[in-house]
Formats: sequence, C-alpha cells, structure tokens
Amino acid sequence: MFRAARPIFNQSSRAAFRSQFARTSGRRFQSTAAGEGPTAQQQASWFKRMMDSPVGFKTVHFWAPVMKWALVIAGIGDFARPAEKLSVTQNAALTATGAIWTRWCFVITPRNVLLAAVNFFLGCVGVAQLTRIAIHKSQQKDLPDQVADKAAEAKDAVKEVVKS
Repeated sequence: MFRAARPIFNQSSRAAFRSQFARTSGRRFQSTAAGEGPTAQQQASWFKRMMDSPVGFKTVHFWAPVMKWALVIAGIGDFARPAEKLSVTQNAALTATGAIWTRWCFVITPRNVLLAAVNFFLGCVGVAQLTRIAIHKSQQKDLPDQVADKAAEAKDAVKEVVKS
C-alpha cells in the first residue's frame, strides 16, 4: 500500500518545492527590477546621509568628539613641557576618562566610534604623560645618591691637588 503511494508523494513534493524557487528572470541574485536604477538611499549624497544619521552633524554624538580633540591636542602639546611641571592628578584624570568613556562608547546606542577613538587617544596621551612623570620621579630618587658620590669624588680630587 505504501509503495504505490510513494511515487505520487515524491512527484508532488518535488513540484511544490521547485515552484518556490522558480526563476522569474534571467538573473539569479537580482535585488531590483531590471529597468530600475539605484535606490533613493544610494542616490543620497554623503552630506545628506551624514545629516540624517543618528551620529550625524545635527547631534551631540558628532560634536562632542570634535571638541574633545582639543584635550588630546593639549595633551600632545604637553610633551614639550618638562616632566617636573606636569600634574599627576590631571593626567590621571585624562587616563581614567579615556579608559572609561572608550568602553562606554561601545555600550551606548547608537554606538559612537568617533567618540571612542578620541577617548582612546586621550587615554593614550594620559598614560604617556604619567609614564614620563614616573620616570622623572624615579630618576629624582636616585639623584641624592649620585650627588653624594660626585661630591665625595670632588673632595678627594681637591685633597690630592692640595697635597701636591
């Protein structure tokens, strides 16, 4: 009984399956009709798309990173300053701000890559300045020993000159 029904079942199921995927045109992966041009979204200019974007020119998500680059540039400008004049608390704040907000920029919606980039560089500048401060302070700790050694050498040299 089942053998007799099997060929009929197979023929009808194949036809139903193939009708779902029947080709209506000669192109296989065609996204638009043959005579139509690009979609309205593709025709929009870059400026128009940026204006309408959730992180575009009209939002704080664009202007906050632009203004925050001033902090990064100021931190880079501090590379020219001597390390003893740099503030540990200021550079620690820059580092913490950069680290915390870089992570937060990937959590919020819309994900703001521009703000993440500026905060990453802000953190990098802060770490570089803190490293300069730490190196300077470690060299200052060794300085009294070096000065005492040089003073003893100079004292011995003066005594030898006086004896001769």
